[in-house]
Amino acid sequence: MSPAREYELVLMLDPEIPDERREQITAEARERIESGGSLKHDSGWGMRKLAYEIKQRTEADYRFFRFETEGALLDDLNHNLRIADGVLRFRIFKVDPRSPAIVPPPPLATGAATPARGGRRQQGSQPGGDAEPPGDAEPPADAQVVEAPQAEEAPAAPADSEGGETEASQPADDASEPTPEQASEPEAGEQDR
Repeated sequence: MSPAREYELVLMLDPEIPDERREQITAEARERIESGGSLKHDSGWGMRKLAYEIKQRTEADYRFFRFETEGALLDDLNHNLRIADGVLRFRIFKVDPRSPAIVPPPPLATGAATPARGGRRQQGSQPGGDAEPPGDAEPPADAQVVEAPQAEEAPAAPADSEGGETEASQPADDASEPTPEQASEPEAGEQDR
């Protein structure tokens, strides 16, 4: 029996099918995951604009699942989601246990959506408007903060056997002055004179 691994499933559902059908697809995926593994996290990311059209759609209803299973469930999920009408795309990712957890992006504000063609932007949404920079806003109270692992320090460069410093570690302004060894050597053009 193989050890259980952690996976993530992202569903992109057709926004033009009824809400009941989207909830049914989500519930079926949730039931399959719970029957063949353990569900760790389940969330709806809401309607989001697609980077490019998929099946003549420009938006999709995103659903996210994080679960643990031994592997047999993956074939079942793949088969059922592939034939389900209403699923624009789906993707199952194997989670690397050493990587930090991915926190889903916050849902888009309904009033800040891109206007229809020919429409006007809301005040403050144009560059130079009164809107606050995105970095100054406080995160929501329920947001999860995940720290990235510490980076390892790079090994020190090997010291030169003569003085301890390598040529690369010397300041750039010293590079224009010849070293005593270079001063005693004739330049290429001076040898023939």
